Amino acid sequence: MKMTPAQHRQAALDLATAEREAKAIPQLAGTFPGMDIDDAYAVQREAIAMRLAAGAKLRGHKVGLTSKTMQRSAGIDEPDYGHLLDDMFLADGDTLPAARFIVPRIEVELAFVLGRPLAGPDVTLFDVLRATDFVVPALELIDGRSMYPRTIVDNVADNAACGAVILGSHAFGPSEVDLRWVGAMLYKNAQVEETGLAGGVLGNPALGVAWLANRLARFDAVLQAGHVVLAGSFTRPVPVAAGDAIHADFGRFGSVACRFV
Repeated sequence: MKMTPAQHRQAALDLATAEREAKAIPQLAGTFPGMDIDDAYAVQREAIAMRLAAGAKLRGHKVGLTSKTMQRSAGIDEPDYGHLLDDMFLADGDTLPAARFIVPRIEVELAFVLGRPLAGPDVTLFDVLRATDFVVPALELIDGRSMYPRTIVDNVADNAACGAVILGSHAFGPSEVDLRWVGAMLYKNAQVEETGLAGGVLGNPALGVAWLANRLARFDAVLQAGHVVLAGSFTRPVPVAAGDAIHADFGRFGSVACRFV
């Protein structure tokens, strides 16, 4: 690490201010020269600790940058992750105030709801399937609290850009289908914006969950029973603004929608 604990805390406070005021701050990589990936995760953990101390509850994690294209664009060779808190979750069909966010975009994902804990470092795809209670269609709203374009350290420090999570209401078992072939069409205002297959996430979205469990083992952290894991997007992010209606159609696996005002 090249930052001090005091700088980690200051960066976390700056990101919290940006989120509260819906106004992006300058890139942290510029404010704190030499900031590395370990610093970025330290900032993220500091920011989450502050939220938990204020009364928020941890409900899970998200995995990001799971496609090779996104990893190459970020200059990394592995995904990143963030935390999901209870106040980030919204209901299927909810209306969201666009002004609450800075640069809101929507991604299509599968959410794994765990029935038992997953502890790395040797978690496999099959461990994930056995530990998963059910899977549901999901939308992730990603947002940037520091200015774009930005480096991977800014994205990681900013809780992997997570802004909100919308879960669908149709659940299915992880062994009912080959998860690689679960597909979705993402509509914005009744027009198809993106399509994709869940296999775009590391070859199988369950591998995103396995990667996360193994990555968290470095910090003696465990994915808990009942927690939600967003396994990673299998579409490009779609920008949204006030007046937009979003609908993701997963075929026989359900759908999930939201609207912006």
